[in-house]
Amino acid sequence: MNHGTDIERVTTIGSVAALIARALRDAGVDPAPLFKQAGIPLAEVSRPEQRYLSTRMQRLWALALEATGDACFGLKVADYVQPSALHGLGFAWVASDTLRDGLTRLVRFSRFLNSYLDIRLEERPASVDLVIRGAEHWPGFVHAAQDMGMASFLRMCRITAGEDIAPLAVHLQRPEPDCVQEFERLFRAPLTFGAVDARLCFDRAQLERPLPTPDPECARLADQTVTDYLARFDRDTLAQQVRARIIEQLPDGTPHQEEVARRLHLSLRSLQRRLRNEGTSFKHLLENTRRELALQYIRENHRSIGEITYLLGFSEPSNFTRAFRRWTGRSPLEYRESI
Repeated sequence: MNHGTDIERVTTIGSVAALIARALRDAGVDPAPLFKQAGIPLAEVSRPEQRYLSTRMQRLWALALEATGDACFGLKVADYVQPSALHGLGFAWVASDTLRDGLTRLVRFSRFLNSYLDIRLEERPASVDLVIRGAEHWPGFVHAAQDMGMASFLRMCRITAGEDIAPLAVHLQRPEPDCVQEFERLFRAPLTFGAVDARLCFDRAQLERPLPTPDPECARLADQTVTDYLARFDRDTLAQQVRARIIEQLPDGTPHQEEVARRLHLSLRSLQRRLRNEGTSFKHLLENTRRELALQYIRENHRSIGEITYLLGFSEPSNFTRAFRRWTGRSPLEYRESI
């Protein structure tokens, strides 16, 4: 993870601000002065592609908690979450085949929600965990923001798979609040406060259960909408240029940052520093690019596993299979058979 001044460049999807405004109004609090203090124009929060600096969003969360006096305000905001609040990601989630597919999309497009957080699925002996890391590095981090995120992800699971969905366990980085009963009521799972990271631990079989509204074509179109959005978001950034060079070099084997720096006419130190300032790293870009391309190629049935291995720069199919299993929890063939 990167630290320091690059955090000041991190952005969050604007619909979160719109949900905060709605929750404030329903709590009897006028959101206008709070948004003004936070430097967020209230009139703009409903624009589909609006994003705000996360430093300003943290300020807004702090002001909202102070105004409401409600330690569980983050959970209240999550009550208003609908798929439309996540735009294309929300619609793709609803149209997924299984809950695992929906969560995999969340991981794949996590940068759409917040350009810094590290969200991933971890396969464990007794569970599959949705893990969120990175918030602990934010100066002035407000725990209500994480409360809202965790509750929102679970709410999306329940919207798509049914209200009976409950995690095996929930880990939160916040200290235990006075309103812990509201956390127990919402999550319906054993809670751990003060944890190293935030995680929702799911039963594996629950994640594989077919969803009631699968629509592969709708999911594909929604995926493309988010991909196009991120392309616009990334345009002209060094990260996007590095990603393009990575894609060019992958068929020749694992790309090296020294060669990418040379092709971009940068010193290695300049490349590393500028990527840090954009909130990423070469290693992160390489991993994400391989993962995104793998998920794209595996859907193209005319491509063999050997060809995909070559296109992604892996030396052996077994190396690709291990990486793919790390990304999705399944082998490439198992994943292809499920879509």
